[in-house]
Amino acid sequence: MQIAQKWLAQKTNQSVFFLLVGGLLFRAFLAFWLYPTFDEAYYYLYSLHLDWSYFDHPILVGLTTGFGPWSTGVVSQFTIRLGALICHTGSLVLLYLTSLKLFSAKAASLTLAIATISPIFLVGFGVLSLPDSPLMFFWSASLYCAADEFFRQPRTQKHSLLQPESCSFNLYVPSYRLAYLGLIVGLACLSKYHGFILGLGLVGFCLTSPRYRCVFRSPWAWLGLGLFVLTISPILLWNMQHDWVSFRFQSERAVPKGSYNLLSVGGVYLAGVAYLFPTIGLPLWWVSLRLVLARTMQLFSQKSLTVKRDLEASSLLILWVSLPLTLGFTLIGGYRQILPAWSMPGFWGLTLLLGQQAIIWEQQSRRRVRRWLLGSGIMVSSILLIALLQVTTGIVQKPSQYALMGGFLPPKDDPSTELIDIQQLRRGFAESPVLSAALQNSSFIFTNRYYLGGPIAMSLRPLAHVPITCFDIGKDLRGFAFWSEPNQWLGEDALYITTNPFNQRKDLMANYRTYFNSLSEIETIPIRRGGVVVNVIYIYQAKTLLKPYPRSYGI
Repeated sequence: MQIAQKWLAQKTNQSVFFLLVGGLLFRAFLAFWLYPTFDEAYYYLYSLHLDWSYFDHPILVGLTTGFGPWSTGVVSQFTIRLGALICHTGSLVLLYLTSLKLFSAKAASLTLAIATISPIFLVGFGVLSLPDSPLMFFWSASLYCAADEFFRQPRTQKHSLLQPESCSFNLYVPSYRLAYLGLIVGLACLSKYHGFILGLGLVGFCLTSPRYRCVFRSPWAWLGLGLFVLTISPILLWNMQHDWVSFRFQSERAVPKGSYNLLSVGGVYLAGVAYLFPTIGLPLWWVSLRLVLARTMQLFSQKSLTVKRDLEASSLLILWVSLPLTLGFTLIGGYRQILPAWSMPGFWGLTLLLGQQAIIWEQQSRRRVRRWLLGSGIMVSSILLIALLQVTTGIVQKPSQYALMGGFLPPKDDPSTELIDIQQLRRGFAESPVLSAALQNSSFIFTNRYYLGGPIAMSLRPLAHVPITCFDIGKDLRGFAFWSEPNQWLGEDALYITTNPFNQRKDLMANYRTYFNSLSEIETIPIRRGGVVVNVIYIYQAKTLLKPYPRSYGI
């Protein structure tokens, strides 16, 4: 307790504590009220079908999503996000410690502030239960371990006293930390395949740094490689058993299937800046490209030779693990659609450079830096709160009983109405005698899109334990292709559950009627927001499955 009080007595540490605790409370508030996204609910299904790996991603997202429901016994939008809340807090701490080791306490606190207020980091890594949450924890742990390995002080003062400054800089002896680094990078790969890019970035840094090329002759490095392979063995084992389908699915996303469009590259760049928030995204691009073009040595010319070289090497490390994602996915955007989260781990690392650059800006105008960070934080939190109120209550929806000034956005034009309030869906099933009886008499449930299965499973988990699968006319079953056998429910009855947009498609109904003796609507559950029905869940009774539904992996 005395150590904590002594640590908090310093003003810089007080701001660090405020950012960590205040950020956690704000993210927990968002996590409690925001309806589960389709991806999160789909990953909840991972926790119901534990395996060595999965079609879309490795195993850790299933463990982090299932952590809350397993710990509390409650399935809700908040409990499936408990793992993400914890992981992101740990990621922020590790990012702070990495900056503290590479640069200074002031740079570390500025880096922490930047990473805390950026909306894509705050929501995408710190609220939503996505593969990025464990990825960023182990990504940050890898950066810290690499910084501790490559920029640690000599174990004794012998070298610094007897050797000139230039020789002490060149002194580097690989240590046991390389073994830890191999293990941690492997855990990043178990979170998301981005971890392999992280590993290649670390190899590239060592190859291009004469001081660190001796790594490849070290037994510690080879032990680290062995631990890396052992750690990722669940991915290898699962893919070997399933014809390498996950690797093929992810790798084919990088293969061009059309002409290259420079306008699309610009669109990806602008979208990334918007998700980072312009006051953070633009400086991140500026500082990283400036370092690439001007070389780090010119930026820190006022430092002594050893410090200058250490700063140059540390910046090179950050660029090697960051730019392959930021530049790579931006360029890939010229021939395929890029999701916002794909490049964001690279920007996460670049916040270390922006935090260091902010010190220079602070020397010129401390007030301007404070206004920059405080203003960005207020704007981001305000926008997120307004968006949350719109999603949950419809404050700009027209009509809505909570609309401000009458609202202006019709529900049909608002894509957020596609999110399903699992509490309303759960109450609809619990309060309907027809549906309660149908659940008891049905052997399985199916829906027409893989991403609809998650919200349905979350809604029904306390009421019934009926297996859920997907019969997709487009044959994109994703994980559902592996979670049941084709002949498992032959001759059995089922429930078909879908949403209003898909209920209008006659081709779906015609297709399903060829697989069952009969298919008839038995109930509807309205989903309301602001007192207005914004979506409708349709439930059909499907009698006697006549033949197995075709399985496909969507590739």
